[in-house]
Amino acid sequence: MNEIENEDIIIFNNEYILKNKLSASYQNQMVNAIKLFFQIIKNKKLNIELIHRPKKSKILPNVLSKQEVKTILEAHGNMKHRTMLSLIYACGLRRSELLNLKPNDIDSKRGILLIKQAKGKKDRIIPISKKIIELLRDYNKAYRPENWLFEGQHKVEQYSAEGLQRVLKQALQKANIKKPVSLHWLRHSFATHLLESGTDLRYIQELLGHNSSKTTKIYTHVSRKEIQNIVSPFDTL
Repeated sequence: MNEIENEDIIIFNNEYILKNKLSASYQNQMVNAIKLFFQIIKNKKLNIELIHRPKKSKILPNVLSKQEVKTILEAHGNMKHRTMLSLIYACGLRRSELLNLKPNDIDSKRGILLIKQAKGKKDRIIPISKKIIELLRDYNKAYRPENWLFEGQHKVEQYSAEGLQRVLKQALQKANIKKPVSLHWLRHSFATHLLESGTDLRYIQELLGHNSSKTTKIYTHVSRKEIQNIVSPFDTL
């Protein structure tokens, strides 16, 4: 191991990783792991810049029109199903964030939804509008959730990810939408519709719980007052 030089890493990269057409993310992980190993364990610096790193594919997010979103959200007669899909779009939630919600995470008086320990172990707040609060109140009266905001057949269990996928699939069938829509499309659509309505990108970044851009390398923070003044695209459907 002590005899390994920069040239050996380049050969390994070219003859194994590139030759076998392994993914860009795998290649970058390997290069970063090797770099860290030599720096920390061997106290030896390698010239990683000489090693070819592919650029990750830039794939545009899939976005639905506001009319398509409205059709999907109104497709279900079941209140729980309609409320789950509506909340994903209205707040730009990830699937796991929706399923991990508890009744106390909703602060209707302040108009706030609290997302606890989401991706990156971060908490964040999201404004919820009167329209969503009314929907949640109707849902609460009908289902009386105790442990989880959206519970499965047994109240001690949270609604399953598979069940939520089926809810979306059923909505797409009822709405006669043939696109391969996933739950994440609703989150993408939330962000895009906000941007199109003129909301500052920094605020959207905060609402989605994303890290800041590579140029800033910091989390973007905005005041609670500014966040609460943002109007969800759900309210204009």
